[in-house]
Amino acid sequence: MFPLNDNGMISGLLCGILFGYVLENAGFGSPVKLSAQFRLRDWAVFKVMFTAIVVAAVGLWLLRLTGLLKPDSIAVPQAALVAAAVGGALVGAGFAVGGYCPGTSVAGLFSGRIDALVFVVGVITGTAGFAVFYGATLKSLKSAGLIAEGDTFADAYEISDPVMIAILVVALVGVFFVGSWLERRKGGPVTAQEAVEGACPTT
Repeated sequence: MFPLNDNGMISGLLCGILFGYVLENAGFGSPVKLSAQFRLRDWAVFKVMFTAIVVAAVGLWLLRLTGLLKPDSIAVPQAALVAAAVGGALVGAGFAVGGYCPGTSVAGLFSGRIDALVFVVGVITGTAGFAVFYGATLKSLKSAGLIAEGDTFADAYEISDPVMIAILVVALVGVFFVGSWLERRKGGPVTAQEAVEGACPTT
């Protein structure tokens, strides 16, 4: 797509910058708004991210269906569900305590939030550790039978793509209904002023 971009670094950098810009302008660079998700007060993050997942899933499926995208043209990690569950729990715990995930911590840092620096350092350290131990860990998971056979969740559990997408769409609709109901019960989502000032009631 771009000159001198055979390994995707330039397009990845540009997409990352645009992604960070959108995150910050949506208020997702504020730990107040992000941590409110775990108090079930503000579901904006979950709604936006889940919508992006479903749109991407539908788009990729349609591209494969029409032959515009080869099935093996996108690298997908093997389905190590146990490892993903443990990693997700650790990331979620850090998210709940500090109000940042890897992407939003970078957006928060570049918008001037010093506390985000702690999380950026954690991301760099964790990434380095992952790179060092990934090979040995993957081998151990394979020998223990903790990696499902198949590149994707649908492959591993023999679920067709249309059925998997239908499940995601139903879940997305449920998230919007339940999230909106809980937001009303808890006094509404975090306002722009609360996100800036860091004042978020614990309702």
